[in-house]
Amino acid sequence: MSTDTSSTESFPRITEAGLEDLRQRLGIKISRDPEPWCFEATRDNIRHYAHGIGDDNPLWCEPDYANQSRYGGLIALPSFLFATSRIASGYVGGLPGIHAMWAGADWTWHHPVHRNDEISTESHLKDLIEHQTKFSGRAIQQIYHVDFFNQDGVRVAECDSWCFRTERDTAREQGTKYTEVKARGEKVYTDEELAEIFQGYADEEIRGATPRYFEDTSVGEKLPRMVKGPMTVTGFIAYAQGWGGLYIRANKLAWKQVSRHGGLGIPNRFNIPDCPERVHWEQEFAHKVGAPGAYDYGPERCSWMTHHMTNWIGDDGFLINSKTKIRRHNPEGDTLFIDGAVTNKFEKDGDGFVEVTHEARNQDGELSILGTAVARLPRKGG
Repeated sequence: MSTDTSSTESFPRITEAGLEDLRQRLGIKISRDPEPWCFEATRDNIRHYAHGIGDDNPLWCEPDYANQSRYGGLIALPSFLFATSRIASGYVGGLPGIHAMWAGADWTWHHPVHRNDEISTESHLKDLIEHQTKFSGRAIQQIYHVDFFNQDGVRVAECDSWCFRTERDTAREQGTKYTEVKARGEKVYTDEELAEIFQGYADEEIRGATPRYFEDTSVGEKLPRMVKGPMTVTGFIAYAQGWGGLYIRANKLAWKQVSRHGGLGIPNRFNIPDCPERVHWEQEFAHKVGAPGAYDYGPERCSWMTHHMTNWIGDDGFLINSKTKIRRHNPEGDTLFIDGAVTNKFEKDGDGFVEVTHEARNQDGELSILGTAVARLPRKGG
């Protein structure tokens, strides 16, 4: 596809008036959150999300197995809640026509989400922070807070998630973050390299019903490496099937969306207004926003990090917190290797907790995402 970076169209720019409008929304509860992809944690909704990130843990996917667990039935994987909130997933308000790149989240889970739980949310704009970046020069970090409740009004989780708002023309024409990536060209794998990557899938361990006891862990203990990739547009679409996508609409519903929010209708090569989300499957448009190619979804990558944790802690562990920060795009062709280690362990109210620091780097050793997580583990003797 074309990689021409000449300025053939002009996208909107960040204005002080637009920022001031956003500042007026700080701390104010959003009166009506956008309709989510999933209102309920049904068997199929949970399974589709799990399969969208390549997670085949039977605790989320196989009722007969889950019925024998401590939960007595299926529960949702922690990151499933992305599918129940457009706000947490990156549906940002204000600054029409300014690109939004989902870049991280700080999740806390209070209770498990059981099969058929109904989820509702409350959200507000928490903060706006200006940055100077290699990717686009000026960028606005837009942070939202979201609370998640089940049908009984119990708050099951909360998160802060953020997007960076960037000027597409500036990122394309002046950005320097991916100069070296663009110069070395696309990665083409040998059969031997693919065999090594696929062996990582064959060796992936799901702890499952075997408890990982707090007493048996130690600071410095390494978690098994997890592999994700090599990335394809097919994989990105698989995630969108489970997560829902922010702007993927068809026919009349696409027209209604663009009619309400003109900044979402960016003409494609046929002059048809199409959504900005196509950076994840259309190489040409990804280049226009300054990215090195069609790339993965931010919440998808965050979900890979929690997958790394739930595989390790087992059925009897409970993920309490996960904070992840994205550091670069993963264009199709990239492979990620997730590594981590226990960096702290502590006791509170008789329970045992471990803290893990982990990160993912691509096939060239470039840092893609980093994070920390805290999990409660079972104790020997109950």
